[in-house]
Formats: sequence, structure tokens, C-alpha cells
Amino acid sequence: MKTSDFDFTLPEELLADRPSENRDEARLMVVHRDTGEIEHRQFKDLIEYFDEGDVMIRNNTKVFPARLMGNKEKTGAQIEVFLLRELDAETRLWDVLVDPARKIRIGNKLFFDNDDTLVAEVVDNTTSRGRTLRFLFDGSYEEFRAKLKELGETPLPKYILRDVEPEDAERYQTIYAKHEGAVAAPTAGLHFSKHLLKRLEIKGVDFAELTLHIGLGTFQAVEVEDLSKHKMESEQVIIPQESADLVNRAIDEKKKVCAIGTTSMRSIESSVSADGHLNAFDGWTNKFIHPPYDFSIANCMITNFHTPKSTLIMMISAFAGHDLTMKAYNEAVKEGYKFYSYGDAMLIL
Repeated sequence: MKTSDFDFTLPEELLADRPSENRDEARLMVVHRDTGEIEHRQFKDLIEYFDEGDVMIRNNTKVFPARLMGNKEKTGAQIEVFLLRELDAETRLWDVLVDPARKIRIGNKLFFDNDDTLVAEVVDNTTSRGRTLRFLFDGSYEEFRAKLKELGETPLPKYILRDVEPEDAERYQTIYAKHEGAVAAPTAGLHFSKHLLKRLEIKGVDFAELTLHIGLGTFQAVEVEDLSKHKMESEQVIIPQESADLVNRAIDEKKKVCAIGTTSMRSIESSVSADGHLNAFDGWTNKFIHPPYDFSIANCMITNFHTPKSTLIMMISAFAGHDLTMKAYNEAVKEGYKFYSYGDAMLIL
């Protein structure tokens, strides 16, 4: 298949710039792969589709406030710095994106607060917008990270044009987030409330946790028509043995194994044993899932609605089938479902 096969018309007003008032009251489209049936529900109705012994796989990565505003030495020009990845904790080296990039060269210094306690020096150019920064800070590593949190903003997606609001720090984070390292939220998980999780646990549904620290590569545009030529950026994945055991028990007992989000699906498909079970894993993945693809672990998934020609809708098409996916997306547009990070959800059975 080609990139153009995943194009559709998405009205701008369907891009959600705010979350639903209550997490579990977002809309939920339920898509049945065996019959092609489509149902329109609320997210809290999810519990009706799961039974005791089923397993949900969730990504417990935690978004850190990755967007900093700095000023260039001498000129004072304002520069946005987007923290991507810590390269070395001891020397405080980070991969970042800068905007506007044309103004930032090796050797430049950026100042992030009025008393100059946090300063960064540009030590390398990595891409057209990418730079490597060495942060200069007189304090412990813990104090340095606290300063980044103090000065940083929640990194809402670029399509959200409004200013960051106080509630974003909590709503652009799953309620089960644990391990800090993501620059974007695993958005399918944003719909789970404490109440819904407790109801699922009481019903006997198990949760297997893994960690995939989401980078901007997940949202990188596909700029080639031939999908085999698109390269995903690597992201760190950790799958504990305990989680693998839970999933493998459900596989053996022929229960539902549900991946919450595309990041959970990429993670488990990056660590499959020869006999179709899940292996514990601690490493990196650059797996790009697109049709045709045979999935090994999950037999259902929860996901948000994604933008045209994205790697995310390509994965959904591989799982649900291209024709059914496009039918569901056309239905979502017709019915006014909200798309993207703060949008509504889909359950694919």
C-alpha cells in the first residue's frame, strides 16, 4: 500500500484542542472486525466488552514539561527549546529541537531564567532543527531536573494553537503515568478515570504495564509514497517479566488481550517469541507497522482517531483492515467525533 491510500478529508473543527469534561465520558466508537458493525458509545461503556481474565496492556510513561523558552545571548532573541532526550545525566547533554533554528549555531548560549541559574550551550547540530545542548547549572542532578520542571511547559501538540492552561499538566497525562521520559502522552490512555479502572479491576480485568517513552518520531510525517522507505525514530521500551507473564497467561487461556494505544501495540510487537508469546524486553524499537502485517499478541485495541496519512492510522489499518478502517473514519467525520490527542476513542474488537 501507499501513503496516499491513507488520506481522507478531516475538517479542522474536528481537531480537539481540549479534552472532554470528564475523562471517561469521551465518545467511543466500537468497531467489530468480524462483522464490520460499528457502534457509538461512551468510553465508560468499555467495561461491557471485557470479562474476568482479560488483560489490558497500558503504557505507563509520564510526560515531562519538555517545552522551554529561552533567550539567546547578546541579542536576547526568544528561542523555543523542545527537550527530546537526555543523552548523558552527568554532563547534562540533551537532544533538543530549537525554533527558530536558523538563529542557533554551535557555541551559542541560551538563558532560561532571569537570574541566569539555568544556561545551555549549543555543542552540536543534529538536524535542520535539532541541536545538542549542554546545560550549565550549579546544583545537584535532582535540583537540575527540578529546575527543568519549574521552567518547562506541558508539550501540547503543535496543532493546539491556544496557550497551555493549568489543567493541561494533569489532563495531558494518564492517571497511571509513572516513569518520566515522554514528550507526548499515550493518548488512548487519557480516557481512563480512576472510577473506570476500579470497575474493570472488580470485574477481574488485569492490567499489564510497559513503558515506551514517546518521542516526536511517532508523529513524524510520512514524506514518501512507498511505505517501505519510511524510517521510524527509535524509542525506548521496557516490558517487565511480570507483564509478559500476565499477557502470556491470557493468550494461553484464549482471553482478550487489549493494547491500549498504538505505543503499547508497537512495544509488544517488538518483542514476540517464536511461538507467538510476549518476551520481557529492555531496549529500543523503531518498528513501523503498516498493512500487510500479522499481529502476534493483541486481539483487540483501544486508540484515538488519527490524522490523514499518519503512521498511526496505518497501524490501525493493519489491525482492523484498510476498508473497515476507512469506513469507520468516514463515519467518525460524519458523526462529528473529535480527532487527535484530546479527541475521542475507538475500540477495535
